Amino acid sequence: MIAASLSSSSSSFSSLFLRAVRHRFVSSVSFSASSSLSKVSTSSLPKSPLPSSLSSHRSLSFSSAFRSLRCSAPRWSHGVDWRSPLSLRAQIRTATPVIERFQRKIATMASEHPFKGIFTSLPKPGGGEFGKFYSLPALNDPRIDRLPYSIRILLESAIRHCDGFQVTKNDVEKIIDWENTSPKLVEIPFKPARVLLQDFTGVPAVVDLASMRDAMGKLGNDPKKINPLVPVDLVIDHSVQVDVARSENAVQKNMELEFQRNNERFAFLKWGSSAFNNMLVVPPGSGIVHQVNLEYLGRVVFNMDGILYPDSVVGTDSHTTMIDGLGVAGWGVGGIEAEAAMLGQPMSMVLPGVVGFKLTGKLRDGVTATDLVLTVTQMLRKHGVVGKFVEFHGKGMGQLPLADRATIANMSPEYGATMGFFPVDHVTLEYLKLTGRSDETVSMVESYLRANKMFVDYNEPQQEKVFSSYLELDLGDVEPCVSGPKRPHDKVPLKVMKADWHSCLDNKMGFKGFGVPKEQQDKVVNFSYRGHPAELKHGSVVIAAITSCTNTSNPSVMLGAGLVAKKASELGLEVKPWVKTSLAPGSGVVTKYLLKSGLQKYLDQQGFNIVGYGCTTCIGNSGELDESVAAAISENDIVAAAVLSGNRNFEGRVHPLTRANYLASPPLVVAYALAGTVDIDFEKEPIGTGKDGQNVYFKDIWPSNAEIAEVVQTSVLPDMFKSCYDSITKGNPMWHSLQVTPGTLYNWDPNSTYIHDPPYFKDMSLNPPGPHGVKDAYCLVNFGDSITTDHISPAGSIHKDSPAAKYLLARGMQPKDFNSYGSRRGNDEVMARGTFANIRLVNKFLNGEVGPKTIHIPTGEKLYIFDAAMRYKEAGHDLIVLAGAEYGSGSSRDWAAKGPMLQGVKAVIAKSFERIHRSNLVGMRILPLCFKAGEDADTLGLTGYERYTIDLPSNVSEIKPGQDITVTTDSGKSFTCTLRFDTEVELEYFNHGGILPYVIRNLMKH
Repeated sequence: MIAASLSSSSSSFSSLFLRAVRHRFVSSVSFSASSSLSKVSTSSLPKSPLPSSLSSHRSLSFSSAFRSLRCSAPRWSHGVDWRSPLSLRAQIRTATPVIERFQRKIATMASEHPFKGIFTSLPKPGGGEFGKFYSLPALNDPRIDRLPYSIRILLESAIRHCDGFQVTKNDVEKIIDWENTSPKLVEIPFKPARVLLQDFTGVPAVVDLASMRDAMGKLGNDPKKINPLVPVDLVIDHSVQVDVARSENAVQKNMELEFQRNNERFAFLKWGSSAFNNMLVVPPGSGIVHQVNLEYLGRVVFNMDGILYPDSVVGTDSHTTMIDGLGVAGWGVGGIEAEAAMLGQPMSMVLPGVVGFKLTGKLRDGVTATDLVLTVTQMLRKHGVVGKFVEFHGKGMGQLPLADRATIANMSPEYGATMGFFPVDHVTLEYLKLTGRSDETVSMVESYLRANKMFVDYNEPQQEKVFSSYLELDLGDVEPCVSGPKRPHDKVPLKVMKADWHSCLDNKMGFKGFGVPKEQQDKVVNFSYRGHPAELKHGSVVIAAITSCTNTSNPSVMLGAGLVAKKASELGLEVKPWVKTSLAPGSGVVTKYLLKSGLQKYLDQQGFNIVGYGCTTCIGNSGELDESVAAAISENDIVAAAVLSGNRNFEGRVHPLTRANYLASPPLVVAYALAGTVDIDFEKEPIGTGKDGQNVYFKDIWPSNAEIAEVVQTSVLPDMFKSCYDSITKGNPMWHSLQVTPGTLYNWDPNSTYIHDPPYFKDMSLNPPGPHGVKDAYCLVNFGDSITTDHISPAGSIHKDSPAAKYLLARGMQPKDFNSYGSRRGNDEVMARGTFANIRLVNKFLNGEVGPKTIHIPTGEKLYIFDAAMRYKEAGHDLIVLAGAEYGSGSSRDWAAKGPMLQGVKAVIAKSFERIHRSNLVGMRILPLCFKAGEDADTLGLTGYERYTIDLPSNVSEIKPGQDITVTTDSGKSFTCTLRFDTEVELEYFNHGGILPYVIRNLMKH
C-alpha cells in the first residue's frame, strides 16, 4: 500500500522515507538534493500565493541544477485547497533522470517500513479521501486504549518516523508500553512537525545558523546543508516597548521607535527569510507569537501532500505551551535545541510521566480564567510536575472555553510541567470554526483524530485512562485572586490581599517580604506631576498593563476589562494620570472585537490606549516611568507596584523601580489602576468617589459572567480572524522599506552592535574534542534558590554603568540608543557582558548586597561579574557556579547558557534545574551537577571560596547518564553529585563540544 502510494505521488514519498534513504543512498544523491526533496513534504500547497516578498519561503528547490522548478509555498494554516501532487510529479519527472532514479529507490524502500501494514486511507464523508495515515487502532494493541492522549501523539510520531536509524521499533515499543516504561525514565527520540520562534530567541537562532553555514564552508563542505528541514515560523513580537502610552497615536509612535532601534535586527531576519528555505517571518506589529500560533499557525492536523498526522511544535519561548489548549502538543525548548530540530535532528527526551488533572463543575459568577490559572498553577507547583505532561480531562472540560484552556496551558512553565495538554474535543472544533478555519479543514481534523483515537467525545462513554498521578479541581471552588509580589505561583486570594500586602511589608527581605520598618510603612511622598500635585505610598500602582500572551488571547477577560472601564467611566471614576497604563493586544483580532463592542473608547478614557501588538510589559519592555515618578520612588525608597495581566513577575523583570509586581486578570488590572494602590480591601473599601460624590465600590464596576458572555457572543466573529490573518504576512511600509542584500552567506558587519559572528565554531575541527573535566576551578558566583533566567540573562534595559553599557559607549552608542538586552541577543559581545547583570541579583559572596557584582577570590576585589570572569579567564582558571533549587527557572533563554559558557563557566552545581535550562547548559557543554537529596552548599559547609575539581573520564563511553560524580575541593572537603546528562544523546553533544558542533559534523557525513 505504501509503495503504491509513493509511485502515484512523488510529492509524498520523501516525507516518509527520506531519513532512512539519506543513510543508504548518499553515494548516488547529494545531500543538497535530498534535503531539498524533503521540502516537497514539508510544504503544503494551497492555491493563494504569499506576497512576492515572502514567496521564497518553504520552496521546492532540488539543487542549483533545478532552480527553474522553484515553486513558492504559501500559507497552509486555514486552507485545504492543496495543490495537486500530480502537477508536482509531472515537474519532477521532467527535471532530471537523477530525481527519477532517486524516486524509484525510495519506492523500493517503501516495503521496508516497519509499520507499512497500518498505513491506510482516511475517506471523506462525501466520497474520496482526505489522505493516508498511520492507524493506531490497526496495531490491535489494547495498551494503546489506556494511553493518555498526549502520549499517543508521541507514539504516532515515532511510528511515522521509524526508519531503523534515528527512530527504531524498540522506541515505538517503549511508548506503547508507557505504563511500565515511563517510571523507568527511558529515553525516546521525538521529531516535532514544526518549530516556532519569536524575535528575541529567533535572532540568535538565525545568527547561529548563519555562522554554521560559514563553519561548514571553512571545513570544506556545502554551506547549504545548513537549512531548516521542517517548517519554521518566526513571529517578531518581543521588540516593541511602551515608550508612548495614554495616546491615540501610541501604536504608530511605538512602532516607529521599534524600527529605529531594531532596523538592523529586522533587516537580518528579513535576510534570513530569503536565505533559508522553509522559514516564514511574520513582520512586527502583527501580534504576540503564541496568540498568532493559536489563532492562525496551529494546524491541529497536518495534511502534507496527502499524508495526515498530528500537529506538534517546539518553540524557543517557554510559553509555546499555549498551543496545548488547542490539542496541539507543544512546549518550549532551548534555542540551540530548536536549531538542531530545524536541521532534522531528533530531540532526545525522557518518556514523561503524565499527571491526570480532572476538572468538574463550573466557575462561579465573577471568577475569571486568570483566577483559575493561578489556582491551577499553585496546585501543580505543590504537586510537583517538573518534566511531566499534565493532561486535563473530566466533565468540567465542557464548561471551559478554548480561550480559558489556552490560558491554563500557557502557564505550564510557571507550574513546571513540560505541557498542560487539552485533548481535542467539540470545543476545539468550534474554536477552529470561530477563528476562520474552513469547514473542510475542521472536517478533516475531526475525521482524522476520531479515526486514530485522538478525539474526546464527552457525549460517549469514556474509557478510563491511566495516569502517573492524579489531581482534581471543582471549578466552583476557584475564587478571585492575584499572584505576587515576586513569583507567579504565590497566589493571593483577593479577599486577603490587603492583609497579605502588610505582611509583605513586615516580612524580612525575600519572596514574600520587603523588610520595611513599621515606622516607615505609612510614609507619603508628595511630588509634582506635570504641574499637578501627586502622591505615592508603599503599594502605589505606577504601572498597570493589560499585556502578555497569557490573557490577551481570551475574549472574555479582555471584554471584561472593557466593561469595568465602561462602568467606571459612567460612574465618574478616573485612573490617576501618573499611573502608566497600557493595552497591548495579542493580535489585531482583539482590537476588532473591542471596537465592535464599543468598549475600546472606555478603555481609552481610562488611559488603556493600545500601545502596540507584541510582548511588552510582561518581558520588561514597559518603557520609562515619568522622571518625576521615578525620582519620587528612588529618592524615597518607595515599594512601588505594577499590576499586569502577564505570566511572569520576578523581581527586576517588569521594571527596575517596581519592586512589587502582581499578576492579575485584565479586569482586575483596570480595577487596581482605578484604586491606585494594591493596599486595598475591595470588599470593604471604596475604589474612589463617583461624579455624584458617592463612594464607588468594586462590586459597582465588576461585570457578571452573563454580561461578559453577551458581549462575547455579539462581538467576536469569524470574519475578524479571516480579515486579520489574510494580510498578516504582508507587513507594513516600514518592513517593506528594509534594504536586504540576498545571499547564501551573511555579510557580517564587524562594527555592528546588534548582529555579530559568534565564536562557537572558530577553532572547530573535523573530529570531536572529547569530554572535559574541571580542574581547580574558582566559584564565580554563589547563589541561593530560585535564580531565574532573568537573573542570569536579563531581558530588560541595559544599566548605564554595566559592562554592556561600557562596551556600547566605547563604540559610539548613546544611552538613549542602548535598547534592551533582549534586542541585542544577536551580539555575543553584548550578551556575554549582560550575563549575571541583573540589578536584583543576590550573590552570597556580597553578604546581603544586591547587584551584578562578585568577589574576585584571588585578590578579594569586588568586581562586576563579567569583569571578574574575564580576569579569571586571562589567568587560565576554570569557573563553576554554585546554586540552590530551581536554577534557571523562568523564560526559555539560550543566552542563560551561552553567556556563562563565554565567561568561562565549566559546571553549575545546583539543588535542581529548570528543565529547559538544564538542556541548554548541556547544549553549550556546561556540566549540570545536582547535589544529593538533602544536601546543598550550606549543609556541606561550602563557602564558595574553595577551588573545585571534577574528574571525568577522557572517553565518553565511560560516562553514563545520571551517574554519580565526586567533586573535590582544595579545603579537603569532597561530596557526591548526580551528573545531569539525562540521555546518551546528551553525552554525544558533550563529546562534540556542544549540540551545534555535533549537528555540523553529523550533516557533513551525508
